[in-house]
Amino acid sequence: MSHPPSQNTNLSNNPSFESILEKRYPRRSILKGGFAAAASATFGGAALIACTDDNNSGGVPGAQMISALGFDAVPRNLLDNVTIPNGYTATVLYRTGDPITAAVSAYANDGTDNDFELRAGDHHDALYYFGLSSTGAADPASNNRGLLVMNHENITDTYLHPVAPSPAPRPEAEVRKEINCHGVSVIEVSKDSSNNWSYNQSSSFNRRVTPFTVTELQGPVRGSEFVQTKFSPSGTLVRGTVNNCAHGYTPWGTYLACEENWPFYFRRDAGDDANRSADDAAQLARAGVRDGNSGNYAWTSVPGDEFQRWNATVNTATTATGDYRNEPNGFGYNVEIDPYAPGSRPQKRTAMGRFSHEGCWPAPAVAGQPVVFYSGDDNRGDYLYKFVSTENWDPADAGMGLAGGDKYLNDGTLYVARFNADGSGDWIALVQGENGLDASNALFTFDSQAAVIIATRLAADSVGATRMDRPEWAAVNPVNGEVYLTLTNNSNRGNNPAQPVDAANPRNYDSGTDANSDLDGNVNGHIIRWLEDGGMHASVSFKWDIFLFGARSSYGSDINLSGLDDSNDLSSPDGLWFARNSNLLWIQTDDGAYSDGTNNQMLAAIPGQMGDGAAMNVGGQTTFVGANLGTDLRRFLVGPNECEITGIDSTPDGRTIFVNIQHPGERGDTGNVTSNWPDGGSARPRSATIVITKDDGGVVGV
Repeated sequence: MSHPPSQNTNLSNNPSFESILEKRYPRRSILKGGFAAAASATFGGAALIACTDDNNSGGVPGAQMISALGFDAVPRNLLDNVTIPNGYTATVLYRTGDPITAAVSAYANDGTDNDFELRAGDHHDALYYFGLSSTGAADPASNNRGLLVMNHENITDTYLHPVAPSPAPRPEAEVRKEINCHGVSVIEVSKDSSNNWSYNQSSSFNRRVTPFTVTELQGPVRGSEFVQTKFSPSGTLVRGTVNNCAHGYTPWGTYLACEENWPFYFRRDAGDDANRSADDAAQLARAGVRDGNSGNYAWTSVPGDEFQRWNATVNTATTATGDYRNEPNGFGYNVEIDPYAPGSRPQKRTAMGRFSHEGCWPAPAVAGQPVVFYSGDDNRGDYLYKFVSTENWDPADAGMGLAGGDKYLNDGTLYVARFNADGSGDWIALVQGENGLDASNALFTFDSQAAVIIATRLAADSVGATRMDRPEWAAVNPVNGEVYLTLTNNSNRGNNPAQPVDAANPRNYDSGTDANSDLDGNVNGHIIRWLEDGGMHASVSFKWDIFLFGARSSYGSDINLSGLDDSNDLSSPDGLWFARNSNLLWIQTDDGAYSDGTNNQMLAAIPGQMGDGAAMNVGGQTTFVGANLGTDLRRFLVGPNECEITGIDSTPDGRTIFVNIQHPGERGDTGNVTSNWPDGGSARPRSATIVITKDDGGVVGV
């Protein structure tokens, strides 16, 4: 996702992958004996799991194994358009500013529009399709009518106003517009008899959730001293959600909007640390709400409580219930929304941890087993997390709505990942009183589970989790249960003493052929994968390897470790999604290192299995790399100028996919418009959702 300038908030000295791997497999023995021998010892027979009719693999019963991709690769390009293969059609469905009620005027797209609480927000991001029957009831099998729920991560503020945002002190109308452009959309969509999709502007399901929408805190943090504010002295309510990037969804039919780069919206005056406890100052700094933060977009320059709540500076004349010193503690969570109940109040599920949630991806729900979700913390050198519910899944709870979240998400165990020397990994419980997380801890006074949650990153530091390269989207292969995670890039890798190159992150190189020749570190990113022991997603141990490295096809084999060519080279993998019922994997990019060669893109892949590759020596590091994919990885889509491709889902039959195109022309302004997509001509650019279908009516991608 779009990412602010690096804040190296992880200053811990947790071991790198390389340092622990070397203890188990010396380089010479690995390179001499080959990866197959190491994999045999490391992975056992787990990597040989195939499609099965039961759920012992951790996959979905009946999931299909795709054998071939059904399209020719799209060339790299710098066109201000959406380029897709021959035999496919893409249409625009839902654009920034589009009304979601008939009472709102059509979007003028000249900076004069308001009422964004009733319009599509900006920066369309993750999305999910919830089926509707012909009578308007929930129907997970419906391919013709449904609710599309999507995040609006951020804004391109220059295009929202007639000329440019006003300097501080800013007009209230401008700020209100910017705030309402964030959040979530719920819209009804349907397909007509000619297979054309549209959204129903007058649907009773249509809804915007914005940073103004009252939400409720649930789980360990609810009612604690950490979240008591002027708005909610009881510590139970928070206004809204912000910077919702990727997402999650639940087996009981709800949506999870995940709060990613939320810290940067908060202001803290210089010297504020002196008025706080050492614990409070430490957790805010580790979260990214640092002493002296100015706060995005100068929203606090507007008087009034609903704007001043973004100012987290301690007012020494009051207590915590008299100001907003604790307001940041109400953010950094997964926010559960019931799309079928437009009048319901969103719920923040605090038991799942507080950090920069890129997303929250479920493993397949299995009767009699816990419900499991995976989350990446999108920050350079941060961690991979897993939440395991206390309650075991009961299929009778499908369609339960927010009551399902009350049952499964308010109580459970939060884990953080550590990768071990022998190619195995451990999930370390972040539970008060375990693994040194108690009141005597040197990093934070973990005297309650609420304290562990508020300071999740510090808790992960304390237990020795493994630092990763901006963990973003995850996806579970429905055929064999393997989990994939994008590590988008990391300019700190090998350049920061706390983040040396290691086995899982072996590349530090100068991308000297790129437009930004000073870029180095792990410039192009990679994708890691793992398999939980026993195929059980609630397991506390796993095995891992690296699936794919991003690179230019022109790079040498010491960088282009996955053998990418002109048909499939990519940089900064970000969005990641398996088709609903097959092993077809979609990869989306958010890249600034290849911008001279191509706009951002989406590729399709038929992955192999963990352990199918070889061991490589890269810059003195031993790295396990999956088998080269060759023609099983192809470029499917290239987006317009300066966009990010992010967010994808489909109808249950896979014959329609929905894809979001975020912030086209983001580096321009009203005096220099650098994209006119999707409206064309001289129009200002707009984020938008597109619909892609195969002209012969078949499954997209195959």
